[in-house]
Amino acid sequence: MIMKKTVAVLVLSGFLFAAEAFVAQNVAAQAAQSAAGDNATSVDQEIAMLRSDLRSTRKKVIAANMTLTDTEAEKFWPTYDQYVSELVKINDAKYALIKEYLKNTNMTDAQADSLSKRWLAVDESVLQLRLKYIPIFRTALSAKATAQFFQLDRRVQMMIDLQLLGSIPLIEP
Repeated sequence: MIMKKTVAVLVLSGFLFAAEAFVAQNVAAQAAQSAAGDNATSVDQEIAMLRSDLRSTRKKVIAANMTLTDTEAEKFWPTYDQYVSELVKINDAKYALIKEYLKNTNMTDAQADSLSKRWLAVDESVLQLRLKYIPIFRTALSAKATAQFFQLDRRVQMMIDLQLLGSIPLIEP
């Protein structure tokens, strides 16, 4: 059983990496198009579709690794959907920061300071969201199952972030 779940996670994780790399490339392409004055609406639409696919895959990873009773599932999945909806709004800010960074090839010190502070604020928002949802998930799950969910959620998010951020060039001093 554990091996089956591990394989499922690896396959789905591979999809996450590939899709997020594609999103990162498109964000960079969009920034280049915007800098050149081209209309980048279609790239925004592509990114939105890929992000939707990532949310679906994320849900599959969670489902493949959590053993829920029917009663737990009935309470858990609506809460999960609400949680992801709030997380998407935070991730919108993250993608906006990435686009801004990619558009500013000649970043000033003030822009770099602002970017750093806003990036940390996004990270803080994700932390606050998770803290907010611990007691909410606890109404549907045991403490251990809630901890397992957040462990899985963090792993998936770290895989996405690693792939995305690894494809973005570092700021040049």
